[in-house]
Amino acid sequence: MLRAHTTNTGLFTDQLWDRTKVLRSAIDDLEFLRHLGEGTLPLEVFRTYIEQDSLYLTGYSKALAILAAKSPDPQTAAFWATSSANAAAVESAMHDQLLTGGALPPQQGEPEHSQTCLAYVSYLIAAAATDSYAVAAAAALPCFWIYAEVGRDLAESAAKVIAADPAHPYAQWVATYGAAEFQQAAATARSLVDAAAESATEQERAAMEKAFVLAVRYELMFWDTALHPQPWPAA
Repeated sequence: MLRAHTTNTGLFTDQLWDRTKVLRSAIDDLEFLRHLGEGTLPLEVFRTYIEQDSLYLTGYSKALAILAAKSPDPQTAAFWATSSANAAAVESAMHDQLLTGGALPPQQGEPEHSQTCLAYVSYLIAAAATDSYAVAAAAALPCFWIYAEVGRDLAESAAKVIAADPAHPYAQWVATYGAAEFQQAAATARSLVDAAAESATEQERAAMEKAFVLAVRYELMFWDTALHPQPWPAA
């Protein structure tokens, strides 16, 4: 369950969390995440998800690199740049190990961006390149925050499954996103968005909210289409 956060702090990100309550509830109810937590997700579906997530991370890394270049100070730039490097190297290496380790079904052709994956990464790169730093940061935040929440909750729900089978194909994914390091990165990303909102105009804050909501929509769609794919028109 994507848990509620206190909203009496006056933080802008608390407002964003409240604003996306309906979408987060829909994420909670996703059949994909329920089966993933139970360890019953079909292996071919998990492979599809990991393939799409690998394609996504390549684009997300580019968006974060652009965000780093637009950052207001060196410390902020360092965080986004490090996150970009981690997405490109650390997380991608984990995905490659999952895809080539033999636990998942063999690859069926060269992976191609799903409609949702291509739309999501294209939006994030465009936001980073053409919107203000504050709006681009708000767009990038859900990938940190939603993944941290889902990863933590899956780590709890999958604890028995992983304890019974530490080599379960889903164990490494759950461990990565439920880990304290990723949780801290999500908290830092949230604090940077709050800092950006403090100096933003009302118009820019409204744009930040729209960007965050759209990215949460894409998070929901990204997971759902792994289990319920929407094929491209035949060419």
